[in-house]
Amino acid sequence: MSDVAHKIAHRPVRTFKTRPFSIAFGLPRAKSFLGLLGLAALTVVWWASINFLAEPGSLAERFAPSAAIGSLIKLLASSDLLVHVAVSLKRVFVGLALALLIGVPVGLVVGLNRTAEALTAPSFQFLRMISPLSWMPIAVMAFGVGDYPIYFLLTFAAVWPILLNTAAGARDLNPAWLRLAQSLAATRSETLFHVVLPGIIGHILTGVRLAIGILWIVLVPCEMLGVSAGLGYFILDTRDRLAYSELMAVVLLIGFLGFLLDWLARTALRIWSPSA
Repeated sequence: MSDVAHKIAHRPVRTFKTRPFSIAFGLPRAKSFLGLLGLAALTVVWWASINFLAEPGSLAERFAPSAAIGSLIKLLASSDLLVHVAVSLKRVFVGLALALLIGVPVGLVVGLNRTAEALTAPSFQFLRMISPLSWMPIAVMAFGVGDYPIYFLLTFAAVWPILLNTAAGARDLNPAWLRLAQSLAATRSETLFHVVLPGIIGHILTGVRLAIGILWIVLVPCEMLGVSAGLGYFILDTRDRLAYSELMAVVLLIGFLGFLLDWLARTALRIWSPSA
């Protein structure tokens, strides 16, 4: 009996663990399902606020989901809205490109040179806290009416997250990498393109993602500066025509395009810097 008891006492115990929902269902699939569920809940709240809080036959019914989605389908079938989308995206990409041309080099100088950092930090923090929209009258007086003041405002809005994230990445760069490049007699350009930039690409792309979010928010009011195309102009046009269902449709489109741009930035960050 003692041998039998000994075997029973030392027999490995089989445990049955319940896997979390995210693992059992598949984490990406679960996140997508929950995201769609959240969007559905938001749509229900939107529909309920119109149907239960607004009076029947009131102006608010033109902002209902059914009216907005129906108008969006009609607008997408025409070429006019696509022209406005193309113009707005072009302005965003030009502003982002200019911000990169300015922010990355300046950020490298500030991040790698302590004297430059001490000299510019107060000024940059001061300028960063000024709303880009407060420069609108000055931009119009300096550049006139058209795309140039919009480019200036978008660049001013996007440059700070790129500059500051680039500087942070340069400060966090492993000094051993730079010493290794020097020991191998690498030139400055070789060190820059093969050591510094690959080492801070995650920080730069994080700044780009933040900049895209700011750009997309600033874009719509900037396109109310007297231009004749763009999503901001189209919103003013729908308001003047009292086409409120189309106005809500454009608001939905702006949200979708902003989400798409952010998704592209997140995808680039995962590809180029998986550890970020």
